[in-house]
Amino acid sequence: MMFRIERDVLAEAVAWTARSLPARPSVPVLAGMRLEVTESGQLKLSGFDYEVSAEVTLEPQSGEAGVVLVSGKLLAEITRALPAQPVDFVVEGAKAVVTCGSARFTLLTMPVEDYPSLPTMPPAAGRVGSDVFASAVSQVAVAAGKDDTLPMLTGVRMEIEGDTVTLAATDRYRLAVRELKWQPGQPDFSAVAMIPGKTLADAAKALGSTGAEVEIAMSSVGGTGEGMIGFSSAGRRTTTRLLDPEFPKYRSLLPTEFSARADLSTSAFVEAVKRVALVAERNTPVRLAFRGGEVVLEAGSGDEAQAVEVLPVDFEGDDINIAFNHQFLLEGLGAIDSDVARLQMTTSTKPAILTGGKPVDDEGTPDYRYLIMPIRLSS
Repeated sequence: MMFRIERDVLAEAVAWTARSLPARPSVPVLAGMRLEVTESGQLKLSGFDYEVSAEVTLEPQSGEAGVVLVSGKLLAEITRALPAQPVDFVVEGAKAVVTCGSARFTLLTMPVEDYPSLPTMPPAAGRVGSDVFASAVSQVAVAAGKDDTLPMLTGVRMEIEGDTVTLAATDRYRLAVRELKWQPGQPDFSAVAMIPGKTLADAAKALGSTGAEVEIAMSSVGGTGEGMIGFSSAGRRTTTRLLDPEFPKYRSLLPTEFSARADLSTSAFVEAVKRVALVAERNTPVRLAFRGGEVVLEAGSGDEAQAVEVLPVDFEGDDINIAFNHQFLLEGLGAIDSDVARLQMTTSTKPAILTGGKPVDDEGTPDYRYLIMPIRLSS
């Protein structure tokens, strides 16, 4: 087995595939990356850890059919460091030789017959623009839980009804919901899936750079390929096992009536929260006091360091004092993707909704909503 290919093409493909390799493999062979030159002359790079798979298909300048398994991490480090010249990859017995310019590396091969077969992609369900998909996933995944003892909160729930996809994630302290349009293969397609949050975020970010559409592959209820979801774009494909579909009934958590509404410059709000939070301990809140045309941000109290900053605000409703975990507030502001941040509140103890910009009309529901629980202020 051998092939020749441009260094940049190979390095990017190896780096993308290596993302799916486990940091601490349960068996040594799972640390390997499988390289195959097919009879048709295509080069396929793949990785699999029984949970997540990744595969890239490339068109090398030349090649001879065959398959080999080498250390994925080492191959990624080598290809990243090679000079900008064509790369020759040749298997010689139990070794693989990588030559690029005057650089030459020899890698030991691993037993390819012990490597698990990649899962078959579920049926293609529809397509969505890669940039839209990447943006939507990043907005929602920020609210997914990090505690593996509560696996249902570490996922992103994907609900599909016709041409609408709804993504939702929560860690009990905040909830992010994003709606987007896609092109379903069947107009009445309906499905629900709980996707591991980190895996989905990584896949969306990587596929978002392709500039092509992302094809989502999943089965409807009871169909073939149930328990798995796949994403593919521009010769790249990845699959992941799904989590248990159990998830809080989040729609009932989203308030629909508010007693106060504040519109602020997103960038100014972010910078002010960052500054004030410098004196906030990890679990102490940033306090916001909305009065007329301004909001007073405060952190720290008593014998501790203190910070105060005042920002202008377009405010309507009852004056309100409310406090939030500053990190959760900053992550929500970073996700709204708008020059104007709108914060809608009811009382100092009920959830607030953060959205981007002003909706087209006062009745319009924004496509992205970030619910954040306030921290109760001691009286």
